[in-house]
Amino acid sequence: MTLRVIGIDPGSRNTGWGVVELHGTRLIHVASGTIEAQKQARTFPERLEIIYDGLLAAIDEYEPEAASLEGIFHYKNADSALKLGHARGVALLAARLRRLAIFEYQPTLVKQSVVGTGKAEKEQVQRMVCLLLGIPPTKLLDTSDALANAICHLTKADFLAKLG
Repeated sequence: MTLRVIGIDPGSRNTGWGVVELHGTRLIHVASGTIEAQKQARTFPERLEIIYDGLLAAIDEYEPEAASLEGIFHYKNADSALKLGHARGVALLAARLRRLAIFEYQPTLVKQSVVGTGKAEKEQVQRMVCLLLGIPPTKLLDTSDALANAICHLTKADFLAKLG
């Protein structure tokens, strides 16, 4: 079984993305990066456009069959939650317009599937993602979080395929 997934870690300043492929039981890192929208834009709408364009470019270049994002979770700061919601919406729209199957997982499930505990710190997730994929440490945690989302989906898809 071969399946290619783009994991997306949406953020209004930085949005991580990572494409991972499952070959049998082996995870393969295809490509990954972070769209640093805050460095490139003056206004919030411009940031959303940069995120959208960056995700479409990654989807078009690497041709995943599915997209995996973290599901909605609660923020103490309403302004931050609203901005994250906008970035998530842009990510969902990019995936939908490219007709990808879209899957959402709670952050604790993503951490648990990669590290073994839902309470793992971001640095623990980063180390384990790099170990699982055999890649050097990523510069930004947004990239490793995106790869973790892809790994989460692929491990769940592999498990479900074995059941079916």
